[in-house]
Amino acid sequence: MVPEDEGKYIMNTYGRQVGKTPYLVRGSGTRVYDDEGKEYLDFVGGLAVNALGHCHPAVVQAAKDQLDKLIHTSNLYYTEPQVELARSLVDNTGAAKAFFCNSGAEANEAAIKIARKYAKAKGNVERYEIITATDSFHGRTMATLTATGQEKFHKGYEPLLPGFRYGVFNDLESFLAQAGENTCAVMIEPVQGEGGVHVATQDFIHGLRRLCDEQGLLLIFDEVQCGLGRTGNLLAADYFGVQADIFTLAKALGGGLPIGAMLCTENVASTFSPGDHASTFGGNPVVCAAALAVLNEILKKDFLSEVERRGNYLREGLLALQGRFPGLVKDVRGLGLILGMELTGDGLAVQRNCAEAGLLINCIAGRILRFLPPLNVNQTDIDTALAILEEGLEK
Repeated sequence: MVPEDEGKYIMNTYGRQVGKTPYLVRGSGTRVYDDEGKEYLDFVGGLAVNALGHCHPAVVQAAKDQLDKLIHTSNLYYTEPQVELARSLVDNTGAAKAFFCNSGAEANEAAIKIARKYAKAKGNVERYEIITATDSFHGRTMATLTATGQEKFHKGYEPLLPGFRYGVFNDLESFLAQAGENTCAVMIEPVQGEGGVHVATQDFIHGLRRLCDEQGLLLIFDEVQCGLGRTGNLLAADYFGVQADIFTLAKALGGGLPIGAMLCTENVASTFSPGDHASTFGGNPVVCAAALAVLNEILKKDFLSEVERRGNYLREGLLALQGRFPGLVKDVRGLGLILGMELTGDGLAVQRNCAEAGLLINCIAGRILRFLPPLNVNQTDIDTALAILEEGLEK
């Protein structure tokens, strides 16, 4: 099999690397290697999935050990890795119960379902609408696609699922205007990833919490991309000092293996009964064992403070490049190790230049460079990435 064969067999649904798409065969730490032996410094990180880098020893060992014990069983039974992962998440986040699935979209789907069912269980039979934000991204199922506040993702899939309204991100008044007698919840990414790396303001998040409390609505945080250490806090919610009624996780949780989780407070969790929701592969013991290893690493002393320090160092480097290329770099923004650089020119060209020089970065919306390195990236790798990026901008 050669890389050129992939177009014969794989549907054309992804915007592959501009130019020659690397055919990756191996990864270790912050590096990946293609079929020709070329080394790349990976600042895409599987789109925030490889939180500990590629093939972290603790994650690999946990998965290997569990593979020898039990690979899969129906959720009609408990398994130790699933229970232990749920226990650790609950103990460290303030949630009461967890539901496991396979992806961020599935976690958000579960959040949407339980929010609607909760409203009806409280006697509010007409409450089913959820307010989300412009430029949000919540997934690609029909419900999460509709929840996503970007029209470009809606085209071709109409009619969309009824029951979603959109407020303007960081504009509390617009959310107040959308709230009505049919509203059951507000769903927000505290840091928007796919929408362009936009960080919510403290006033906005606290205002949403007040809105939900005053009107009896549920507050849902989609932390699929920004959760689990990415902001320098275990949850982005911790940065804002706000507790959501429901929050969702995925990406980083499995360290490279597919898992999603929807967590919520006790009064919300009690809404679901046997048969109300399910996932055949959700909470798979191998994936849960790997996820528990990831979580144990993130929870180690000083790990999160180091993420904050490294994030500040990378951000300062990006700001320095903005000063060097003021006509090309419009903005630098983000939090922790989810950072964005908005350009006035062709971001895809910079992405291509960097890849040719051995640095993988991600361009969204044609002009926003997104940086999602492993949370344990070191300063030397950051310096290398900044040097390559500078050359890419220069070209």
